[in-house]
Amino acid sequence: MKLATYKDGSRDGQLVVVSRDLGTAHYATGIASKMQQVLDDWGFLSPQLQDLYDQLNSGRARHAFPFDPAQCMAPLPRAYQWADGSAYINHVELVRKARNSEVPESFYTDPLMYQGGSDDFIGPCDDVVVPSEAMGIDFEAEIAVITGDVKMGTNADQALDGIRLVMIANDVSLRNLIPAELAKGFGFFQSKPATAFGPVAVTLDELGDAWDHGRVNLTVQSTWNGRKVGMCDAGPEMTFHFGQLIAHIAKTRNVRAGSIVGSGTVSNKGVEQNGRMEWPKGYSCIAEKRCIETIQDGKPTTEFMKFGDTIRIEVKGKDGASLFGAIDQTIAAPAA
Repeated sequence: MKLATYKDGSRDGQLVVVSRDLGTAHYATGIASKMQQVLDDWGFLSPQLQDLYDQLNSGRARHAFPFDPAQCMAPLPRAYQWADGSAYINHVELVRKARNSEVPESFYTDPLMYQGGSDDFIGPCDDVVVPSEAMGIDFEAEIAVITGDVKMGTNADQALDGIRLVMIANDVSLRNLIPAELAKGFGFFQSKPATAFGPVAVTLDELGDAWDHGRVNLTVQSTWNGRKVGMCDAGPEMTFHFGQLIAHIAKTRNVRAGSIVGSGTVSNKGVEQNGRMEWPKGYSCIAEKRCIETIQDGKPTTEFMKFGDTIRIEVKGKDGASLFGAIDQTIAAPAA
């Protein structure tokens, strides 16, 4: 099943069911009007939405209309919690190596995680508005899941049962603000502006065998200013799977329906070619590219994003079709 939220002038939008090929949609009116309603009563409402989804895919939905990603808000426009991990240890290793510091042993057994703003997500085709180019604007291509209720103390395997939907995300970062914030010892805040999510959120069955015990074994494609810069595998090198990330949150508190958990930047290791390390799968954030340049050449040369730059993030299924739709955004200055 594929679900999206259409803009209707309200903060939470209008829930729509989207066909498997992303060609058509149908308002879920009469079943649920908002995504959070479905998450709060998943056992009762999701089967009804599944019936509508089946009708839509078979061409039997009477009031179907062409699906337009530009009309989408984030699938869950505001959430009770947005917790983003750093599940790809290769990304952490590159960042640490670029500044000549070691990765603590605990990072390999206990995931890094920060809690971002969840009151103001942006849609997949909305502009990314940033006060200044000098802040070091960066995209981050990620996988994210939306949970149902997960009890405190739930272990990693049990936590997988709490996953309701899967999405893609652009976890925008303002890199030049991060060092000063981290130096305070209290974590990210201003350096993490509004996060964007792909047009549709999908149930696990839509992933087929690409869903492997909390990992999505598909390629995350990142295209910056029309140039493909990343074709990163999301599954094999994910050090901590989503069950482990959710269990990390649930160690000391309950996780409530409507919580979103991110994977962190999808990252793959390099390979040695002719005595030099190369990264044939590219990168899912500019910071990682700059780390590679620093390690190899002593300093970074790739600049961060500028106003007018575009970023497209997409994941295609094994059939070559877009699975979540695409995040397709432009970096913009605030309105005068």
